[in-house]
Amino acid sequence: MSDGYVVAVVGAGAVGVEMIRVLRERNFPVKELRILARSDREMTIDGQTYPVRATTPEAFDGVEIALFAGTEGEKGAAVTFGEEAIKRGAVVIDNGSDFRMDPRVPLVVPEVNGADVERHEGYIANPNCSTIQMVHALKPLHDISPIRRIVVSTYQSISGAGAPAVKELDDQIKAVAAGEPLPPYQNIPTQLAMNVLAGCWKFRDNGYQDEEWKMVVETHKILHDDQIKITPTAVRVPVAAGHSESIYIETERKITADEARRALAAFPGLKVMDDPSPSEKDPHARTYPTPLDAAGIPETLVGRVREDPFVENGLSLWVVADNLRKGAAQNAVQIAEELVSRGCLRR
Repeated sequence: MSDGYVVAVVGAGAVGVEMIRVLRERNFPVKELRILARSDREMTIDGQTYPVRATTPEAFDGVEIALFAGTEGEKGAAVTFGEEAIKRGAVVIDNGSDFRMDPRVPLVVPEVNGADVERHEGYIANPNCSTIQMVHALKPLHDISPIRRIVVSTYQSISGAGAPAVKELDDQIKAVAAGEPLPPYQNIPTQLAMNVLAGCWKFRDNGYQDEEWKMVVETHKILHDDQIKITPTAVRVPVAAGHSESIYIETERKITADEARRALAAFPGLKVMDDPSPSEKDPHARTYPTPLDAAGIPETLVGRVREDPFVENGLSLWVVADNLRKGAAQNAVQIAEELVSRGCLRR
């Protein structure tokens, strides 16, 4: 067992900060932590001050694991510095989208296809946040009976668009509450306060948004099954953090709701919250997950499990996760843990 590893976190935004928190909370064996960004400075996270170094090729000398935070909708730093990190002996775990569909690069959710890290050639990709929580919840059901169709609608928080977008939503909410004009649209295409938006991402020629099509191709790659029929709709909602998904599946054989709940509850990293009936003592009580329930926790939450009354093998469920945690930073750190446990580092 190593006395620790030299780990670089590349990116000091919301995902990078969460990566540092998760490394600490999960007691990852870090011998030396390097935080790399565009320029030298200091940053404080939860009362602890860290030095930040400018990202250069030389900054990766001696690094064994390089966690690239990536940014939704933009080219990540891994495009510029990933090869340099690999040349110096690191394994790159990239949260950006640039390498996800490269056939040489494993796309990994550790609870689902952790063994795929064993075939890395220096790069490992973190899937899109919406894909991560969906395949995490569907894997135990896919193991019982292969899934043949998925219809999914996402309800995605604004934090997926970055910290400036979170502030812009906050400013919109304040303006609406005060009856004042909305601030100029900069990071959000139109009014999101008191609204939902089904067109926040770039549209493809087939009518689907990039965010939606990622769920199709990434799910096929992660589950090693490109025959699954997937129809996604991605929606941005006025929530600060936490993505929710309404998922409908059709399987080869019928899976009852009770069978599904048992399988979900037994699967690593999933927590079932599924008792929507009001309590006699508290008619407002409910047990189904919301984004507030998922905030800051490591689990993917599942509820509203129910059978389709019209399709024999149809099943619906509601899945919620913290998109900055399980949907990004935590999943990347779990990939690093998988590398260590399987002895797949390059030292």
